[in-house]
Amino acid sequence: MNAAALERDMFAPHQPPGMRSGLALAILAHILLIIALAWSVNWKASEPEGVVAELWSALPQTAAPRPTPMEPKPTPPVVEPKPTPPVAKPEPAPPPRADAQIAIERAARERARKEEAERAEAARQAELRKREEAKRAEAKRVEAERQRAAEQAEQKKLAEQAKKDEARQAAIREANLRRMMKEAGSSDSPAATGTAARTSGPSAGYAGRIRARVRPNIVLTASIDGNPQATVEVRVAPDGTIVGRKIVKSSGSTAWDETVLRAIDRTEVLPKDVDGTIPPTFEITFRPRD
Repeated sequence: MNAAALERDMFAPHQPPGMRSGLALAILAHILLIIALAWSVNWKASEPEGVVAELWSALPQTAAPRPTPMEPKPTPPVVEPKPTPPVAKPEPAPPPRADAQIAIERAARERARKEEAERAEAARQAELRKREEAKRAEAKRVEAERQRAAEQAEQKKLAEQAKKDEARQAAIREANLRRMMKEAGSSDSPAATGTAARTSGPSAGYAGRIRARVRPNIVLTASIDGNPQATVEVRVAPDGTIVGRKIVKSSGSTAWDETVLRAIDRTEVLPKDVDGTIPPTFEITFRPRD
């Protein structure tokens, strides 16, 4: 029975192999396919190397002759075109409005710049003129101060000179008076205390005549308050020449006292009394409103 079974199995078809061996073969085939594809892609991406070749002919050859130019074809007769009426040229189109506006704005800016420059220059010139005027005014002020100081110095000098002249004249008059009194002699009366040669007195109207002679020479240089009275002692020579004067009773106003003394100095000579004589010394009063 075993032999029969073996004989029957020998003639039976073979069973297909198992799934494991087929799966392994399929995986191996896919791996080989992937490797082949990667190698082929890499081979195609590489740049081919250049190849240089020289060509040589096996036998010497002669160059072909240059081709002869072809004869030109006869040109057809030129037909003159009929004259066409002149076409009026179109007027040039005005420039774009934007360009005109830009030009206007540029001109306005330029004009504004010029006006600003002119105003700045005018302001600068005005400032220069102002400085020059200030310098001239300062120079005038300094010159005026200098002239005023010079005038004051000159007036002070003249006043000092006048005082010196007045003192000298007073000394001369005093010397003349002493000389004349000495020549005239003294009084015989033991009770006489004056300096005249004899005792005498002016007439009642003589004081008025003296005031009338001195009054035109009174020149007021300052205002006098009220009506002050100044009493002056006057000494005269026999011919009426004034040789001395002094304030014996001040009026309280220095200006009036000096005015009276100056008026007496200007008078120089006094009139004689009714008897033809002149008292050598007498006192007389003066008021501004007499």
